[in-house]
Amino acid sequence: MVRAAPIPPPSPAPAAACNVLAAAASGVIGFIERQGGNAETVLNRAAIDISWLTDPTLPLDLAAYVQMMEEAATQTGNGNFGLWFGQQFQPQDLGLIGGVTLAAPTLVSALEALADLFPYHQQVTHTACRHAGGMVALEYRILDGAILARRQDAELTMGMFVNVLRYVFGPAWAPEEVHFEHPQPEQAQEHERAFRAPIHWGQRTNALIFKRPSEGIAMPGADLRAMDRLRGQLIQAARGSAGDVPLIRRVQAEIRSRLVDGPPYIEEVADALGLRRWTLQRCLADEGVSFSDLVEGVRHQLARLYVERTHVPLADIACLLGYSEISAFSRAFTRWYALPPRQFRAQAAARGFR
Repeated sequence: MVRAAPIPPPSPAPAAACNVLAAAASGVIGFIERQGGNAETVLNRAAIDISWLTDPTLPLDLAAYVQMMEEAATQTGNGNFGLWFGQQFQPQDLGLIGGVTLAAPTLVSALEALADLFPYHQQVTHTACRHAGGMVALEYRILDGAILARRQDAELTMGMFVNVLRYVFGPAWAPEEVHFEHPQPEQAQEHERAFRAPIHWGQRTNALIFKRPSEGIAMPGADLRAMDRLRGQLIQAARGSAGDVPLIRRVQAEIRSRLVDGPPYIEEVADALGLRRWTLQRCLADEGVSFSDLVEGVRHQLARLYVERTHVPLADIACLLGYSEISAFSRAFTRWYALPPRQFRAQAAARGFR
């Protein structure tokens, strides 16, 4: 009798500064194929081994995961890939963080657990559940300033979050508003159809805004013992860490989130990082950069990303980058790229950027 060869274990993922558990990619291969794409091509371009997706507790490099979603949108030709992948992504598919959320005793405690523990599921991430005036803002933002193109990730994560509430209230539930940090994409009407709510683009953070649920709304699968067990497993899977990146990349992330309100102040960024202004200045000086250098650098990088999205008005890009006038943005862009933004955009369109 011939015995079947044993299935080899997954090859270890390379060590990374920050990770996301593979549960975040549950079903992505099938979804890519259903969208007419080639999953193998997408994974190869993102430098992700397919074996790393076999165990939901395995760590994936966060930057590679985000790139995978951007590559999937490009390879399938579906610019709203992340939007629709997130809309079909149910909480029970989200691995340990999904299990913790579903086992919470009440919806309010489930949302608080989701916000508090999500950085163990996906490291170097800001999540918060803010309450004000009878409303809740469930916020999400990546804190690694080196991850630039991340629209697909933001849209799929907001879909994951909205499905936690739809798990309780049913598929017709809708938030009051949805906020995204990226500019308005093409076919933006699909977002209002998916979330059944007004969408606001170019915001400081990604967020669902909704009426505060009653404290007494129970989760259908409430199980405190399971919740505690899964919380421990989640923290263990993250090796007890919510991740870390170099200070410069954290500063870049905070600058990015504030540009929409105008040129950021170093005091605000230092406060967000839990530092005094002079401490932050000294740390940056030790790295050979100044705060103004980093502001310039973030604007420089985002300018190209946005200008290559040929549907985004240049006036909107100027606002997103903190310029009060489009002429100031045009002068800066020309200094960076030796071409005015309209000419650079025309060349990008010829190369096939959308």
